[in-house]
Amino acid sequence: MSKEELTRIATLYYVDGQTQEELSQRFGISRATVGRMLKRAQELGIVEIRVQHHPTLTVDLERELMQRFGISHALLSVDHVDADKQRAMLAGLVATWLDRNLGDGAIVAVGMGRNVSAVSEHAMSATRRSATFVCAIGGSYRGGETMNPDHISRRLAARFGGESQTLYAPAMVDDPAVRTALLENDTVRQSLDKARRADLALVGIGDMSEDSNMVRMGWFSAQEITEAKRVGTVGDMMGYDFIDIHGQPAMTPIQGRVVGLSANDLRRIPNVIAIAAESSKVTAMLGALRTGTINTLATTASNAMAVLHLDDATSQRKG
Repeated sequence: MSKEELTRIATLYYVDGQTQEELSQRFGISRATVGRMLKRAQELGIVEIRVQHHPTLTVDLERELMQRFGISHALLSVDHVDADKQRAMLAGLVATWLDRNLGDGAIVAVGMGRNVSAVSEHAMSATRRSATFVCAIGGSYRGGETMNPDHISRRLAARFGGESQTLYAPAMVDDPAVRTALLENDTVRQSLDKARRADLALVGIGDMSEDSNMVRMGWFSAQEITEAKRVGTVGDMMGYDFIDIHGQPAMTPIQGRVVGLSANDLRRIPNVIAIAAESSKVTAMLGALRTGTINTLATTASNAMAVLHLDDATSQRKG
């Protein structure tokens, strides 16, 4: 079965509303074959099915998050026990929001990570725009496509319309002098200046796990992560700007090694969309929300509830 045949069958079934029985008769194949073709079309990404939950399921949580943390939007997906499917459902929700709100000529600063990458994978749009997707952090050959903002930017541009702009620099360096030199480089500075002028940013929130992407990629050792946690570090914004639970910069030696936008840069962007599907990131989400950097939080309903409960608990202790 070619992709052309699968696309034709899928279009007739999902768009034109023909039944499997009608397709069976039309093409002289069994209903079972039609069913297998439709399933294969989903596996290849020709067809993507999204379950749109009823807004009443999350509207109270969304309102509470916006009021509590002063954010403009909250995008909450229903929960799923499978982590990959959970990430895909949340990514689809963010991609749909972007399709509805991304204007022609918009500039989007793009971070990295599995959640940001998933948005580019699940983006679909019939509207072609002249948007610019610019890397807000340098690249890394480790970690695959999900840790490569250039790949994510290119895919977003292909899905939504427009162009991508690469940040020609490594994501992380060991020597502060090298980082300073890179930030002063004309090519790097031009890309980061474009990212600073973004209308919106897509960023991930990281937790402080010894098995995190940062450790697997060799950015930091498990011992460095453990020591950072010991001094109160709970997470990071887009791979850097490590924070404590109160949203303050964490006092840790792993701070300041990444080439990309800073938290102060993000604060000047009108809409910073932070995405986190994992339940392990609840504490990091709370710290990120307290920085005042985030305008839109995208997570699950259970994570949102946990963030609110944790905010109650830690605010009482702080008071």
